[in-house]
Amino acid sequence: MSETETDAEREAGSPIEDEVQEEEDEEKEEQPEPKPLTTEILAESLSLLCKTGNSLSHAYVRVDLRDRELTDINALRPFVHLRYVDISGNMIQDISPLANLSQLLWVSAEGNNLSSAQVEELPFLQVANFARNSIRDTEGIFHPLLETINLNHNQIREVTGLDPIKLSRLHTLELRGNLLESTRGIILPNLHHLYLAANTISRLEDLDTLTSLQTLHLRENHIETLRGFSPTMVALQYINLR
Repeated sequence: MSETETDAEREAGSPIEDEVQEEEDEEKEEQPEPKPLTTEILAESLSLLCKTGNSLSHAYVRVDLRDRELTDINALRPFVHLRYVDISGNMIQDISPLANLSQLLWVSAEGNNLSSAQVEELPFLQVANFARNSIRDTEGIFHPLLETINLNHNQIREVTGLDPIKLSRLHTLELRGNLLESTRGIILPNLHHLYLAANTISRLEDLDTLTSLQTLHLRENHIETLRGFSPTMVALQYINLR
């Protein structure tokens, strides 16, 4: 600090310090007030009493936690018999507690604060909805019975990590309203329906691997040429390029 610097300047701080402080204040403002899932909320949200896997007891298998302003779902961990979980419209950033729900068939986490759809393998999961989050990639999705996944309206720039062997049952992939510039990485020979509208796609790549594809939505993109379509796409019935 120079000898000529005044007390007022020292009090005010440097422009860089002020900028850092402003960023920290903004981050604090963006963080929602913690509101964890409680046993009281769970008690009024459980439904559909069914026999458990061994048929010797009963358990609730559905939970509806939509629009509860929840930030934490750790309280779900002990409810291992849940098959249908709706946590849409909350402020959840971490879905790792779902890994405990080994019987899960259906999950909707639409409209949360997720930056990733990654969760440990769920052996029976068939339908997953992660639309309208802040998800940046497609890594960590490897549920062997998954048939439909909705990743619409996120921040995905490229498709990576979708293993055609692990995802052999996947027939519908929705990626509308993301930041994709190419179709590269969608190498799923058993896929039937692919929705890619409202991205910034200008390059059609890896389409030759989509030998079972029946429906392809590519409207509202930057496609200027049909180069990339392949004669191997023998099952294709509908294309939308408007």
